[in-house]
Amino acid sequence: MSTVRALSPRTNGTKRRRKAEPVKIFSFITLVVTTFLMLLPLFFMVSTSLKSKREMLKFPPTFLPESWQWSNYTEIFDTLQFGTLYKNSLIIAGFSVVGTLISSALVAYGFARFRGTGNQVWFILLLSTMMLPYPAIMIPQFVLFSQMNWIDTFLPLIVPAFFGSAYNIFLLRQFFSTLPEELFDAGRIDGCGEIRMWATIAIPLSKPALATVAIFAFIYNWNDLLTPVLYLSSSDKFTLPVGMASLTSSRFRIPPWHLLMVASVLAMVPIVTLFAVAQKQFVEGIVLTGIK
Repeated sequence: MSTVRALSPRTNGTKRRRKAEPVKIFSFITLVVTTFLMLLPLFFMVSTSLKSKREMLKFPPTFLPESWQWSNYTEIFDTLQFGTLYKNSLIIAGFSVVGTLISSALVAYGFARFRGTGNQVWFILLLSTMMLPYPAIMIPQFVLFSQMNWIDTFLPLIVPAFFGSAYNIFLLRQFFSTLPEELFDAGRIDGCGEIRMWATIAIPLSKPALATVAIFAFIYNWNDLLTPVLYLSSSDKFTLPVGMASLTSSRFRIPPWHLLMVASVLAMVPIVTLFAVAQKQFVEGIVLTGIK
């Protein structure tokens, strides 16, 4: 009797594992199929970028190129000022990331550390600005920047980033609120002011959240099409999305979709590189700030 009782827990555990195995197999198959479906458009984009213009128009489309046209990746620089477009996008996105990190981190630190009268009211008022659609402020902003003679310059695309973003402020504020108060008490004992504590305590401990904000800000400014179209008129100041959009304009009888795919592949490189470098901090930032 005792032998049966001693073996029964092991038997129950074996049964549970056997029941769990079909679930694990089904989950694995589901993940494989989902991954394949997610990567299929990416694979087709890369494949199309290596096709000739004649093959690109064939129906039904070919899955792999009949002849690999690596010259497409040099032709894009002749068709568009691709190097200039790339440089302009990097300048705008880079400075916008710096401005977003500095301004959003400062404001978020103030909301997280200072407990004054009306703090929550101002914070709720700040969050309410996220409900304003961009078209609602587009015309007033354009009038303001035109009166400042900023039209056809990078300033309207960069300067607003130095005034913070409600979403990024909320994200960083949630992270700053989790930092132990004892660290700041120790800083005050050592004679640190608030700015010094922000720079030497809060910022070094907030790398995951800052990496998350940096990636979001870079992707937004890198992919932005509306704002550059609104403020830029000189072709040597156009950004990558504007140049890619011009490939589908009426100046082409048949849009060179293969070149558009080439531009799309090359446009992915900075985003993929940034995510690969900051992947660990990005995942930690998403988890620690509670944004899922």
